[in-house]
Amino acid sequence: MIGSLTGRLAQKEPSRLLVDVQGVGYEVQVPLSTFYGLGDVGADVSLRIHTHVREETLSLFGFGTALELDLFERLIGISGVGPRLALAVLSGIEPPDLVRSVSAGDVVRLTRIPGVGKKTAERIVLELKDRLPEMLVVETDSPDMDTEIPRVRDDVLSALLNLGYQRPRAERAVERVPTDASGGGQFEDVLRQALRELAK
Repeated sequence: MIGSLTGRLAQKEPSRLLVDVQGVGYEVQVPLSTFYGLGDVGADVSLRIHTHVREETLSLFGFGTALELDLFERLIGISGVGPRLALAVLSGIEPPDLVRSVSAGDVVRLTRIPGVGKKTAERIVLELKDRLPEMLVVETDSPDMDTEIPRVRDDVLSALLNLGYQRPRAERAVERVPTDASGGGQFEDVLRQALRELAK
C-alpha cells in the first residue's frame, strides 16, 4: 500500500492532482482543505495517502495533514459513507470544525455540507462522537476568530451552492471577501459581499 507521496505537482484541479514522482505520475484525489494548501503547478508536494482498493480499482486519496487523513479514514468506516462522500465532507467543512461539530452533536451544521442529508449527518455524529481522539476534541474545544472565519466562509459557500452557483465560481467569490472582522466576520456580511463579487 502507498502511505505517502513526495514529488512535483504536475497537474492541479480542485478535486484531483497529478503528482510526478521520479517520472511516474500518480493521480490523487484530494479534499478542498488539502487543495488550498498546495503550491502552484511545478511546486514540490508531500501528501499523506490512503490507498483504497475495491474489486479491480485502486484509488489514491491524498491529504496535507495527519488530521485530514485520520478523519477521512474514520468517515469511510461509517456504514453508507464511501470515499467520495468523505471527501465531500472534508471539502465542505474545515477539519477542526468537523471535530467540534461531531463532539457537540451539531447535526444542523453537518447538513449544510453539500451532499450530506440529515440521516447521514446523524450517523456521522452517532458513530464518530465517541471515537474521536480526546486530544483532538480538547484542541478544538475553544473556538477563536481564526476558526470562526473559516466556519462562516463554509456556511456562505454552502448557501451559494444551494442558490445554484457552480462551486468553482462560488469559491472564487468567497475567497475575494476580506477576512477582517468588519468585512468578513458575519455570515450576512460575507454572503452579501460574495454576491457582489458574483455580480461583477
